[in-house]
Amino acid sequence: MARKFLYVVVALIVLAIAGAFAYRFWGAEMLRMAMVPSARFEAQPAEPAASYRDARLWLARPDKPGNPARWTPAGYTPGANPEAAVFFIHPTSFLDRSRWNAPLDNAEANARAELFLRGQASAFNAVGAVWAPRYRQATFGAFLTTQANATKALDLAYGDVAAAFDAFLAQAGDRPIILAGHSQGSLHLIRLLREKIAGTPVARRIVAAYVVGWPVSRTADLPKLGLPECRTADQAGCILSWQSFAEPADPSLVLDTYNASRTVDGIARRGTPMICTNPLTGMPDAIAPADANLGTLFPSSDLTTATIEPKRVAARCDSRGLLLIGNPPALGGYVLPGNNYHVYDYSLFWANVRVDAARRLAGFVRDRAAAAGHHRQPV
Repeated sequence: MARKFLYVVVALIVLAIAGAFAYRFWGAEMLRMAMVPSARFEAQPAEPAASYRDARLWLARPDKPGNPARWTPAGYTPGANPEAAVFFIHPTSFLDRSRWNAPLDNAEANARAELFLRGQASAFNAVGAVWAPRYRQATFGAFLTTQANATKALDLAYGDVAAAFDAFLAQAGDRPIILAGHSQGSLHLIRLLREKIAGTPVARRIVAAYVVGWPVSRTADLPKLGLPECRTADQAGCILSWQSFAEPADPSLVLDTYNASRTVDGIARRGTPMICTNPLTGMPDAIAPADANLGTLFPSSDLTTATIEPKRVAARCDSRGLLLIGNPPALGGYVLPGNNYHVYDYSLFWANVRVDAARRLAGFVRDRAAAAGHHRQPV
């Protein structure tokens, strides 16, 4: 499923390789040649959860100075006493082809990951204290090949995420939990839901899981994840997912890979519907005009900050399960082939995601209070 899908900052990479014109004709092959590691996969010991007691293994943690997830645009502030705990898994920020997995102390990859946290995880900082681990993420090139080494790299990366999640549970106490990720982070989040949350007491603490920028099959994937799809705007304990495309959209790279993939149980995803949550409404398969958009982040040229503007981007889910945004304003140079706005999945709807998280947390608190009241009823 991973092959060819994760085209993070591909426009920049293409320009560095040979220019946009050449990419138009030989782009996929050029990317493979330039980005898939030629080195052998290096097996490494698993990182124990105890390692994640160390603040240095976290990009964001409530007690970490300079926490990038507490960034906000002008007019917004992070919550003073956030009620929830947020576990956020960042997307691919390691582009090196010299090895299959990023070292935990790779300064360049960590700096890119912090940029992602500012534009993505920050959407949750009004209602939740954000934890975001460093992990030995699979390199970008692992998503461009079917080599067994790519699977090994993703397994190693997931092992770190799972260990970090165990440490997060110990550090977060008994607070309600918001899970969120993007791209490679969402791929690991799907596995985390399946292996660490479904059927466990932790599932009852989940406010919502934002599995953004990675396809989730309603019939092949969802039944194993332990949470339903979010069907209403204030529903708690559910999963949201979307993949953003401007129009005309050419999602062939995503759909071809999706249709060729199977779950770990061997269930084919071909032709199955994908979850598409409209982040402007918080509901699936919905249509919303630009007037419903509370604020899109427009990044600065160096990506270190952004301004926010409302009513600039509409959204509608199409029959394929893609989120279409019409003809959006210019956001920067990272639009991917096929009018794919993958890099901007959060920033297009940043203010709406912020409101969505608060609304679902309120729903979670309401449902928990109602359940407690029911249990106190005399028999």
